[in-house]
Amino acid sequence: MTKDHRPYVVKKAYLKFQKFYARHFLRPQMDHLGPGFTFMRPWHVELFGAPIRLGAYATVIATPDKKVRFSVWPAEAGKGHITIGDYGLICPGVRISSAEGITIADNCMIANGAYITDSDWHGIYNRLSFGKARAVTMERNVWIGDSAIVCKGVTIGENSIVGAGAIVVDSVPANCVVVGNPARVVKNLDPNETFTTRAEFFSDPARLARDFMAWEQAMLRGNTLFGWLRHLLFPTRGD
Repeated sequence: MTKDHRPYVVKKAYLKFQKFYARHFLRPQMDHLGPGFTFMRPWHVELFGAPIRLGAYATVIATPDKKVRFSVWPAEAGKGHITIGDYGLICPGVRISSAEGITIADNCMIANGAYITDSDWHGIYNRLSFGKARAVTMERNVWIGDSAIVCKGVTIGENSIVGAGAIVVDSVPANCVVVGNPARVVKNLDPNETFTTRAEFFSDPARLARDFMAWEQAMLRGNTLFGWLRHLLFPTRGD
């Protein structure tokens, strides 16, 4: 489909249903879900275990073929958690699995298909054990690239970027770009530069909501219920 043929009233009802679904089915499974959250296709978000915490203005995007999965399997009593700060972005296919503890600070972005884990999940010799688990920490404004893997015991410093497909097995300093397997620093960022974070995007939530509403209305202007149903049942080239 190259165009959204839904009338605005249908699109608005769909967005309200997504919000209702997240509140009714996902929020009760979390220890904390901050205000201003957005879940796109929340029925494709899978939660297992506790505690799982998401901060304010979290954006979680899931698709039928790329579910988002947050799983806590404690290695021992009192261990294991997933804690994500404010303004986080979780893209389709992201998996986060914790046995010890995974802490992700504010303004972090995790791209399509990334995997973050704090455990091996099996011992080298004892394949029935959980293996060794060591906490993972991502500091503020970290960007994890498409299909990257972040392994146990890693700390990723503030503002740093993990390139697409990288496998991170050692800690990453602040203000750098790492790529490869195993990931290595290929570029240092200027810490004196101003970083524009996702917090800026949400600095005026009321205005942002109005802007999105105006944009949706403009994009869907002229769409009718009959036209939408016709395109659903009898799509033509260019739909």
